[in-house]
Amino acid sequence: MSLHRVVALLNPPQSPFELACAAEVFGSGLPDVPARYSFRVCAERPGPVRTTVGYAMLVDAGLAALREADTVVVPGWQPPGAPAPSSVVEALRAAHRRGARIVAICTGAFVLAQAGLLDGRRATTHWRGTARLAAAFPRVQVDEDVLYVDHGDVATSAGTGAGIDLCLHLVRCDHGAAYAAEVARNMVLPPHREGSQLQYATQPAPAKADESLAPLLEWATSHLDSPLTLDRLAERAGLSSRTLARRFTEQLGASPGKWLLRQRLDAARVLLEETDLPVEAVAARVGLTSAVNLRRRFRTYLGTTPGAYRRAFGQTRQPDGPG
Repeated sequence: MSLHRVVALLNPPQSPFELACAAEVFGSGLPDVPARYSFRVCAERPGPVRTTVGYAMLVDAGLAALREADTVVVPGWQPPGAPAPSSVVEALRAAHRRGARIVAICTGAFVLAQAGLLDGRRATTHWRGTARLAAAFPRVQVDEDVLYVDHGDVATSAGTGAGIDLCLHLVRCDHGAAYAAEVARNMVLPPHREGSQLQYATQPAPAKADESLAPLLEWATSHLDSPLTLDRLAERAGLSSRTLARRFTEQLGASPGKWLLRQRLDAARVLLEETDLPVEAVAARVGLTSAVNLRRRFRTYLGTTPGAYRRAFGQTRQPDGPG
């Protein structure tokens, strides 16, 4: 079996972790299993390449290495959005034209976007950079709610560790689920991770409302376990329902219903992280009525389940019921 040639394109300052995501999946052989990939690195200029953690890596190959690659990996790009040299952009375009698969890990998506390889396509990057990517490249359909996006010839991953998810997915596509599972087992990792990257994003600071809405918002967040209809909120604020809805949209960028749902989900996340309350009790405390409803909302908005979220982020270690 001929080896699938993977070449990672480095750029100073290079993140060692993003590079390691690809190197560990494609460059580490399995005991007693024939190798399926070869792995090497290159840079625009061979020589020492500075890293984000202070040391330098010696890279002995230039952009000519991309001419032989079956898969090209861009393992992050620092700072995100910094212009890539024209020689790098053209080398990526040329590799894509001749049929190489082009893969971006984390902020490497910015370089693929500069090369025009993401125009008219879905793509993702680290959750901190999705808004910047969308603003800088309006022809790219940025999806912040996934761990990776694969179009076959071009693929992008969300932040940092999601690069491993993408690389394992590519191995699954190339050689099947059994071989990918062996690679994952060798790395002591699950072959497929549940959920989206939004479960890892920090809870955003609330949009600023003027003084007229502030008391209402404070009251509502302390009564999430109560039925909070638009009419009840409007009565509490001393406004008509229509006026209150308009003020929410103007000041918070969301309807009262969407704002309340976000507060309830954020409160549920805190309870799942910091307590061992059953999922049913968490749902009741945040006003989502039942565990079934909480699970449905979690799946829709965070791409995971309350149980899986607690296992990933919970500070308590008591056993939880079904997620």
